[in-house]
Amino acid sequence: MRRMEKKLASTVGEAARLARMRAGLTQSDVAARIGVAPEVYGRMERGKMLPSVPTLLRMSLALRANPDELMGIAPRHAESAYAEDVPSELDNTPDMRRLVRSLRRLQRPQIKLMNLVAAAIIDH
Repeated sequence: MRRMEKKLASTVGEAARLARMRAGLTQSDVAARIGVAPEVYGRMERGKMLPSVPTLLRMSLALRANPDELMGIAPRHAESAYAEDVPSELDNTPDMRRLVRSLRRLQRPQIKLMNLVAAAIIDH
């Protein structure tokens, strides 16, 4: 990696690590959310690898951090439009992560059924 790329990779990695810790997520959680292997995400977080632009955007959403923050352009903890994508702090609980992983394995008709079940539970 060239000097500038190494510096950017280090900046992105450190900002991602801080955002992940702030969100209460593990490296495996983030890797699953952005669709990469945990080892790949770990290399990015250690500054050994730069994410592609699409991966950087997925990281921003998963970590609720502005891409500018991850690249060191904006101050850390800056207000982010991406924070709206996660409706509550409940998303950071192990139970919710397990539920989401289970739901991702379902087929479309099963998801519709689960949605009906959830709506019925909420109404009661």
